[in-house]
Amino acid sequence: MISVGAAGALALTAIPAAFAAPSATAVIAEVYGGGGNSGATLTRDFVELANAGSDVLDLSGYSVQYLPGSPSASSAWQVTSLAGTVAAGGRYLVGEGTGSGGTTALPTPDASGAIAMSATTGTIALVSGTTALACKTAADCAADTRIVDLVGYGTAVVREGGGPATGASNTASVARAESLADTDDNAADFTAGTPSPVNSAGQTPGTGDGGGDTGGGTTDPGTLRVHDIQGTTRLSPYAGKAVTRVPGIVTGVRTSGSKGFWIQDPTPDADPRTSEGVFVYTGSATPAVAVGDSVLVTGKVSEYYPGSGNQSVTEITGPVTTVLSSGNTLPAAVTLDASSVPDAYTPTAGGGSIESLPLEPTTYALDFYESLEGMRTTFSDARVVGASDAYGELWVTVKPDESPTKRGGTLYSSYDQQNTGRVEVMSLDTTTAFPAANVGDELSGTTTGPLDYSTYGGYNVQATQLGTLVDNGLKQEVTRRQKGDELAVATYNVENLDALDDQEKFDRLAQGVAVNLRSPDVVALEEIQDDNGATNDGTVSAEQTLTRFTDAIRAAGGPRYSWRYISPENNKDGGEPGGNIRQVFLFNPKRVSFVDRAGGDATTATSVVKTRKGATLTYSPGRIDPTSDAWDSSRKPLVGEFLFHGESVFVIANHFTSKGGDQSLHSRYQPPARSSETQRAKQAAEVNTFVKSLLAADKDAKAVVLGDLNDFEFSNTVTTLTDGGVLKDLVTTLPAAERYTYVYDGNSQTLDHTLTTPAVTHYDYDVVHLNAEFADQASDHDPQIVRIDVSRCRGH
Repeated sequence: MISVGAAGALALTAIPAAFAAPSATAVIAEVYGGGGNSGATLTRDFVELANAGSDVLDLSGYSVQYLPGSPSASSAWQVTSLAGTVAAGGRYLVGEGTGSGGTTALPTPDASGAIAMSATTGTIALVSGTTALACKTAADCAADTRIVDLVGYGTAVVREGGGPATGASNTASVARAESLADTDDNAADFTAGTPSPVNSAGQTPGTGDGGGDTGGGTTDPGTLRVHDIQGTTRLSPYAGKAVTRVPGIVTGVRTSGSKGFWIQDPTPDADPRTSEGVFVYTGSATPAVAVGDSVLVTGKVSEYYPGSGNQSVTEITGPVTTVLSSGNTLPAAVTLDASSVPDAYTPTAGGGSIESLPLEPTTYALDFYESLEGMRTTFSDARVVGASDAYGELWVTVKPDESPTKRGGTLYSSYDQQNTGRVEVMSLDTTTAFPAANVGDELSGTTTGPLDYSTYGGYNVQATQLGTLVDNGLKQEVTRRQKGDELAVATYNVENLDALDDQEKFDRLAQGVAVNLRSPDVVALEEIQDDNGATNDGTVSAEQTLTRFTDAIRAAGGPRYSWRYISPENNKDGGEPGGNIRQVFLFNPKRVSFVDRAGGDATTATSVVKTRKGATLTYSPGRIDPTSDAWDSSRKPLVGEFLFHGESVFVIANHFTSKGGDQSLHSRYQPPARSSETQRAKQAAEVNTFVKSLLAADKDAKAVVLGDLNDFEFSNTVTTLTDGGVLKDLVTTLPAAERYTYVYDGNSQTLDHTLTTPAVTHYDYDVVHLNAEFADQASDHDPQIVRIDVSRCRGH
């Protein structure tokens, strides 16, 4: 049963079960099983429902079910699921089995099944739920409270009242009176007559095909407008309630993925907090509307959460849509630029949800974007700050002077510098290839479309008009070659490289090492997988992977590298299941020697030994405290001792645990929780302790700590790692506009680091940008390199 809520919204309550009381709302109005039979005019069976109440009826989760008139022990109820809503006084048509006879199609059904109903005897039930009924007698069915209404016709055993409805045949249906009176007596409530199916659009046989989700009825708008539905906070005051005949102009149509369309009220209110646009979700059905259509939408308001911790999208679901006219002028788009988007990013709730806070669109960027949710927005001549990806997405900035990097990106330099001008862009045009844009390129001209919100990236423009891509010629960087007395040490995350990868991946990564990094003496690799990658069969060796990679480097003009690593325990170091990622040292034996000290394995820790000549390792290669819970399901640091021009240099390759599980910058929880930091802080403390032990054995020990730390230069992770001044993070020595190794959501940021001990006093450090800013990437990380003049370092 449906009760009226505030301001004309409809609060859904339980519909009464059949037999318990006659239904005053949802009833079966007509049943016909002769479709396509001999002598029939109609080609298909149908069940017509009606809403006898005064408010919208939500059929989500309901079903129509059929049972033969004289069920046997093996007979089972057949089920057709329903969706959508029925307007007050409206009809809802369920198409069923199709025969070979007849000449006239049904009007477009609102729901479709394939049940071959008997023309003369059977039982139809309207059920709250989609699980098949089990009852096969009138008494048992009367006790099932899921049954909302039930009609037995012909000689049906299962029926309401003293007898079934009579007179059904190939040419006759049984139908309830126009009053829709329900006395729970099928014989009294139904009479036989010519089949007269009507769908929710008011169409009858031979009057149009409907197209799926268009509906009819009155053309007068209901009492609610879109801004009433959106409200002044992030949550609709009508969430969970049905709304009737909400007017708007269609401004965008999405025909793939989560299908639906956006409508916008061309007559806005005066409150800047209330959006005038909303998304109408049609599920798997392709919307039967076009941009410029003036429509009335009846449905249920919902708050859809695209991913844990994210904000919600206000939607109208289960829609019945009436198209009033086409080709209408679209509402004016709101301009996104430096003057309209606030500099402050978000309100705070002490880590709690900001959903209930009144929006302040002139103060906070997230509130500004939320106040435009579903509305047409536009920007012009915007610089690309996040390259196109495989999903047809890119990032621009509508604030060209906000935190620019040297190469055209937007720099993320602190937790409170989120960069409010970043906007994700997608295209609703499925016929044109999405442009392959690099950072620093430009979307020239105007980009316009509804503003949406998604799991990855937050607020985004769903472009109905996409600007023209201007290629500004971003080039991969090439560093200088090390001098004869410089030890060159690099780090490179090669993104799950395994022996089964295509040769092209090996060749491109090899090009990066041999050409862009100019063949470093030592390369610390992250994300080298085992020899069969994600095949989860216990393989842990990476010999084949490394053979292919070093062969590719040689073919690209690089040296013949040797390698050292320690195989992890199977599936104990995180990453892709079965892949067994690990760190690896590549080294050029013609330039540098590796000091092998046998005994290191997956679970045995290496340690520092003080000698008369300085510090040495017990095991090289070795791992730092691999059984510590700091490394649970994460990569253990790889430590190696090298000799260069007679000097010992220690290299510690790291790949700290990922940021998985952290709340996003645009989360509904503000400030967002960074739960993954806890484990990285433990990992940083382990490495810091090891470096301190190294310096305790030799205060002039030269060590390079490097790799993918999965955290920023301003993070607690790096603060913990450098505690006591034992390490210096070299990225902080670069000009601010060059401090990044990774681009995420349009923010150029540092995740990969190279740190050195105090004795490393003469060095030249460089982040080599060749991946993160490009649509075509060999890896999602940029490598970096430090060239150390060992002869001039302290303690030489």
